[in-house]
Amino acid sequence: MSDESRLGAALINWRPPVRPAGDVLQGRSVRLEPMEADHHAADLHRAYQGHDGLWDYMPYGPFSSAAAYHRWCKETAMGADPQFYVMRDLASGQCGGVASYLRIAPDAGSIEVGHICLAPEIAQSLVWTEAMFLMMQWAFDAGYRRYEWKCNALNMASRRAAQRLGFSYEGIFRQMMIVKGRNRDTAWFSVIDSEWPALREAFLAWLAPSNFDARGRQKERLSDLTRLVRAGSDPGLQAS
Repeated sequence: MSDESRLGAALINWRPPVRPAGDVLQGRSVRLEPMEADHHAADLHRAYQGHDGLWDYMPYGPFSSAAAYHRWCKETAMGADPQFYVMRDLASGQCGGVASYLRIAPDAGSIEVGHICLAPEIAQSLVWTEAMFLMMQWAFDAGYRRYEWKCNALNMASRRAAQRLGFSYEGIFRQMMIVKGRNRDTAWFSVIDSEWPALREAFLAWLAPSNFDARGRQKERLSDLTRLVRAGSDPGLQAS
């Protein structure tokens, strides 16, 4: 038996990647801006107002006022890990969602995307999908080997989103944490660097203007493209 079979593949010339530095990431439909409470909090609160269900699976929220949300942004969302980004719709100029890098582990080559909260206007839009592509692209271009997505196992919308975006299901971590006084089992998903080239092509094909008709309706679904890349499907979605 070879050493690779017994001990794992040797990583020749691999070096830990850099940590995210808060660079602006821009695509055709969205700009991801490092969160600044004084610059973004009021707009985001307006986008989220009246949609308290957005916070059902979050460890924080809902927020009773713009001031409360601003205070949370100031105290929680300004650090290096998690590092928060705001999604700005380039067509409207409005802020409509946030996401972050978290559990950033350069020595392991691992990084997670999470804290995703989307106003209804962009929840199923090109904007948020391109934002997820840009964040994933940055991570693999920087040299990360593993890109993670984790969510409450009861949050089927998040599990569907992970699979649509090309994340492979890895299992359920039972009783992983307590959130707002309730048990949370956590569903784990990932993309690894060997999958990224094909997944990148799937994203680019879906994001291409030619994939949308004059009314902005997609011709080919992203889930159909990423299905060819994913190493494993979520059995909970197949059963639902």
